[in-house]
Amino acid sequence: MSGVSRHYVLAAGGTGGHLIPAFALAVELERRGHHVALITDDRGAKLPGRPASLVSHVLPAGRIGKNPLHWPKGISAILEGRRMALRLFESFGPSAVIGFGGYPALPALWAATSARVPSVIHEQNAVLGRVNRFLASRVDAIATSYRDVQRLAPKYQHKVHLVGNPVRAEVLALRDRPFPPFTEDGLLRVLVTGGSQGAGVLSQVVPDGLAMLPPALRNRLQVTQQCRPEDIEVVRARYASHDIPAELGTYFEDMASRLADAHLFIGRAGASTIAELTDVGRPAILVPLPIATDDHQAYNTAEVCAAGGARMIRQDKFTPVELAKQIQAIAMNPATLATAAHAAWNCGYPNAASDLADLVESFGGAPMMDVIQVARSVSVQGQEQVA
Repeated sequence: MSGVSRHYVLAAGGTGGHLIPAFALAVELERRGHHVALITDDRGAKLPGRPASLVSHVLPAGRIGKNPLHWPKGISAILEGRRMALRLFESFGPSAVIGFGGYPALPALWAATSARVPSVIHEQNAVLGRVNRFLASRVDAIATSYRDVQRLAPKYQHKVHLVGNPVRAEVLALRDRPFPPFTEDGLLRVLVTGGSQGAGVLSQVVPDGLAMLPPALRNRLQVTQQCRPEDIEVVRARYASHDIPAELGTYFEDMASRLADAHLFIGRAGASTIAELTDVGRPAILVPLPIATDDHQAYNTAEVCAAGGARMIRQDKFTPVELAKQIQAIAMNPATLATAAHAAWNCGYPNAASDLADLVESFGGAPMMDVIQVARSVSVQGQEQVA
């Protein structure tokens, strides 16, 4: 954007939901010639997918839970993390600090706001997370992934920028590929995952639900399912008893290629899952995690379900009968499935990483750049007034 190389610090909790968009932003900022560092916790430093050039710094990250007896320890860790972040900023000199939620992001963003370093938070979910709620009044900008974000106070709307949720490059590359051909007598390829840890309820319900489909659909099924290690042999036996071809695994490294081949997704409704489904354009039956904080996974489904790209089933209603019913509604007719795929595709934000990088670059510019930008803004306004 400016052609000037700058330094940026990204701070994120140690789960894929927080780190996948952080990694995507790091790649985009480095592509633009900037230097990027990451602050996270022990889990985040070990998470696969981190760009090789992205240096990680592990800082203490205390958690303030419901038990007041644990607060002193949590506060002490946060303060130590803040001190360490300030020392890092002194040597690295960031133009801005960008937080992606999770407790490991808190010390870094708190340090940034106290040191008057420009700060941005990115919210992946349709509900503003606890750490981002705490930081909302302090940061310079709030980047969101959905038009409607719960727990985001109206008084912060002037800071809000809708950018979407950045996804992995190999997934985004699938966006321009057509939906896999699905005909009256062709295979129906179903992809089932429950996030990084799998989901026991999917192992219990999905095989029996697929077995209840009419023969016209059931006889054409080809299933790929991620399972927990302790569930995999039971699930394998269930599919075998129903005579349904299924490939099972505890982890698939080539998930992007499996998503590319899939006609229908069944699984949880985490932020990264929704972003990938909508960027690629895959119809889905979504089962939100019932214990997700503030029920955020259910809110994540609202936009794509309203558009017709997915169907949501609450876990307490997620039975084999209900699953079979919803699959028939979305997949019995090839045209209906293709329409749902296009509806999901229309909900995607494929420019999320680029738009977030643009927002980040707008902070911390050199004084001369600021003068140029202000002058350009005044000039444009003058042209509009004359017109």
